Amino acid sequence: MQVHELLQLVDEAVYLNTGKRLNDLQRGVIEGTLKHKKYADIAENCGCSAGHAKDIGYELLQMLSDIFDEPVDKSNLKSVLERQGNVNISLGNNSKINSNLIGCVNFSSKQPKTKPDKSHPGNTKLQQKNKNKTKIEKIDKLRHFGLSDEQIAEVLELPLELIKQVDIEK
Repeated sequence: MQVHELLQLVDEAVYLNTGKRLNDLQRGVIEGTLKHKKYADIAENCGCSAGHAKDIGYELLQMLSDIFDEPVDKSNLKSVLERQGNVNISLGNNSKINSNLIGCVNFSSKQPKTKPDKSHPGNTKLQQKNKNKTKIEKIDKLRHFGLSDEQIAEVLELPLELIKQVDIEK
């Protein structure tokens, strides 16, 4: 995959998991990392200090590790992103859908790692609500790839009734 495709993959992954797009500095750090540049060079290109670029890079790599459910660092970023660009969706009945364009949605049976904030007891319910909202937003995308409502319910681990309630033509 080209650097711009990998940047798009990261941007989409971050957006699907945080609701925010990458800013210019974050894009510069990812692009520089993919081109095997040192943080000092990345910082010079982005107009910030090397320490700030390194801090942003660390935060992004940690976030991607959580999103992709595997360790991500400067040395393996490109291979992880290329692997994530070729997502396999297992549908339980041994059929598989392979797509290079599903984006970076990782449809594994594992739930994403979350670190609940202990200071707010209602935070767990909010996190669950946000998780379900994110899953619901993926329904149209999965329908576009030809999955039935039953398959979508299984992949997203949501009730079939909920899947059927989501309007195909929002």
